[in-house]
Amino acid sequence: MIPMTITQIAEIVHGTLSHVTNLQQEIQSEAVIDSREAKPGTFFAALPGEHVDGHDFAQSSIESGADFALVTRDVGVPSIIVPDVTKALAMLAHHLRERLPDLKVVAITGSQGKTTTKDLLEHILSADGQCVANRGSLNNELGVPLTLLRCTPETRYCVVEMGARHRGDIAHLMEIANPNVGLVLVVGKAHLGEFGSQADIAEAKAELIAGLSDDSVAVLGSYDPFTPHMADGLKLQVINFGEKSECDVRAGDIEIREGRAHFDLVTPAGRQAVGLQLLGMHQVANALGAAAAATALNISLETIAAALSTAEVSSKWRMALIEEGDLLLINDSYNANPESVAAALRTLVLLAQERGGEAWAILGKMHELGESTVAEHSAIGRLASDIGVDHLVAVGTKDYLQEIDDQSEMVEHYFSDIEQTLDIVQHFAPGDIVLVKASRAEGFEKLAEQIMSAWKARE
Repeated sequence: MIPMTITQIAEIVHGTLSHVTNLQQEIQSEAVIDSREAKPGTFFAALPGEHVDGHDFAQSSIESGADFALVTRDVGVPSIIVPDVTKALAMLAHHLRERLPDLKVVAITGSQGKTTTKDLLEHILSADGQCVANRGSLNNELGVPLTLLRCTPETRYCVVEMGARHRGDIAHLMEIANPNVGLVLVVGKAHLGEFGSQADIAEAKAELIAGLSDDSVAVLGSYDPFTPHMADGLKLQVINFGEKSECDVRAGDIEIREGRAHFDLVTPAGRQAVGLQLLGMHQVANALGAAAAATALNISLETIAAALSTAEVSSKWRMALIEEGDLLLINDSYNANPESVAAALRTLVLLAQERGGEAWAILGKMHELGESTVAEHSAIGRLASDIGVDHLVAVGTKDYLQEIDDQSEMVEHYFSDIEQTLDIVQHFAPGDIVLVKASRAEGFEKLAEQIMSAWKARE
């Protein structure tokens, strides 16, 4: 954050000071919402939770060194009392954004790939100057303000994901962040149950482009019918990306080696070779999105290509490779939707073909698909059979197994829960590849750990 007195902060958030003695001392605090992260140089935002109330931890936060607490009631410690802590954080973040006119902000949305693209873009921009990006995939009305509030006068770039559960969510975040570049990756079927149709999802994602000022740049993917047209009729510079020859930023001569994409990155500035460290053909789209956003910020082609070729997975449980003896496990347990599951399956098959072992897809439920739940799960099951997955292990839902052809050579398995699924480990053989993937609520990161422990115990 930029240096301010607590009195100035209280004025910005329309709050009332309580138990504050030094009103004019300048502080430069980072906001935290977890009291365990409180330390000197932070302030604690007390939020109500499902099981605990942040106000109960305000005292311990101050004892740990936090400068003050942002609260909705008097808790007996130096604090600013406001009607709504989340809204106060948004006001403070917006004020900071206005006070840092030279800060270049990039906003990213899309049905999948946001976090990976954010990580890639942060890696690229960090080669050119100080860059702040949201931690993990905290991309909502809390995540965007918390990210902006980590920026200082020395910060050159800020990258924020923007997610949406409802119409208007992204429009609200755009008002807070006022980005210079807006990046939309793809409109898929994630949150289909919430929005109703893919067209409705597209309208929600398009709020990001509609919220850009006329001097901003729209960076648009070419992977669905909706995204390429989001800037139509707007006075924006547009950079499109994809694998089509007419795209401004594209990938040429793509090859897959050991499950990783190698290609020529082609931009208006020329052509440079890229070898991704990330697993899966689908990472090409994420890399191109990051490259296009960096191009919009005038980062050199050489810098972009070099950074893409050295970037590694930094967020948990996303196509992470774990090898124990002769078994290779792909832990992609962070989340799941039809598009990301399909991409993970294709990567699984490619790796199995290279290693010569059998491909095991252990899949849990995909959430938030609404009325299309059964159809989407069934389609994934058919895809697994069509592309050559050897074993499909359905956990907690039989929908994956509903429409697999009787002539399929794929072996089908069903287990009702994670604990029962561990029995499958006894059927693995050296050289096999195992994919573990489900929606976040299924807790498949635990299954991934338990599979590797059970395999290690077998050896």
